[in-house]
Amino acid sequence: MTGMAVGSMSASAGTQKDEAHTARKNKRHVWKVLIGVAAVALAAGLLYRTLSQYSFDEIAASIRSIPLHRLAFAGVFAAMSYVSLTFFDYLGVRYVKRSLPYRNVALASFTSLSMGHSIGFAGLSSGAIRYRYYERWGLKAGDVAKIVLFCGTTVALGLMVLGGLALLIRPDLASGMTKLSEPIMIAIGLLLLSLAAGYVAAAAFIRKPLKIKSWAIEMPPLRLALGQIAIGTINFAFVAACLHQVLLAAAEVDYLETAAAYVIANTLTMLTHVPGGLGVIESTVIYLVPGKNLIGPLLVFRVVYFLAPLALGLVSFAISEATIRRRKRMSR
Repeated sequence: MTGMAVGSMSASAGTQKDEAHTARKNKRHVWKVLIGVAAVALAAGLLYRTLSQYSFDEIAASIRSIPLHRLAFAGVFAAMSYVSLTFFDYLGVRYVKRSLPYRNVALASFTSLSMGHSIGFAGLSSGAIRYRYYERWGLKAGDVAKIVLFCGTTVALGLMVLGGLALLIRPDLASGMTKLSEPIMIAIGLLLLSLAAGYVAAAAFIRKPLKIKSWAIEMPPLRLALGQIAIGTINFAFVAACLHQVLLAAAEVDYLETAAAYVIANTLTMLTHVPGGLGVIESTVIYLVPGKNLIGPLLVFRVVYFLAPLALGLVSFAISEATIRRRKRMSR
């Protein structure tokens, strides 16, 4: 009798444990679905809201105002930027000591960032979409959080290096935009480059995790830190090149001027979390090229770098979600 009672109690406890596990699993599934639906709804809504400000004729006229070779180069530079961004994640996956095929990482990176750039709060929005992908491939929530932080650091390093170089090469441009003296701009440029160099030095010599309150941040190996510097700078150089190509349709603008203006605008965008830098990029560029009608070139830049990738990201997300659900149905 005692053995039967013990067996019954064990079976009951096991059943309760299974039910609790199932409930937690179902809850996680609901949250994942809600995150995916919310991300798609926000991205689709922003795409509609942005495009609805212009008639089809206005968009077509803006695109036609850009010479075909400028438009082609802008598209190539935008594509190269998004390719560069995939290596943010690729290095991030190595940082958390996991291994995934590049094609998987590229899918997660492009889909999350093409939508996150336009939604705003890129770290949060793209992080939620990244989790949808990486969780399927065996990464834990903590790993995804580290990847998001790693990618955010790579963005900051790219801004520091390209911004620092732009301030040293063209301090007069930044001085005119900020009303600060050229020596101050040069000092800021040196500070930015010093911070990037300090990060590399920390990666080379600091072996133990850095503890900030309850957080323990592990520095990446030196090779990954150098990779962050390189790919972060290359990415922003490509974005600035994309913008430069469309601006050349309206005025003769120096590439370094464009790069400096974009770095300043992007820094303000990161601080304000404005979706796609709406208004921030435009106002900065208008200062750069005063007295010119830049509506067409700026609209083309927004279409090429933000809206076209956003549309592709939505399609990519929808296809991947449909594929996963079909596989689940077939496995039942």
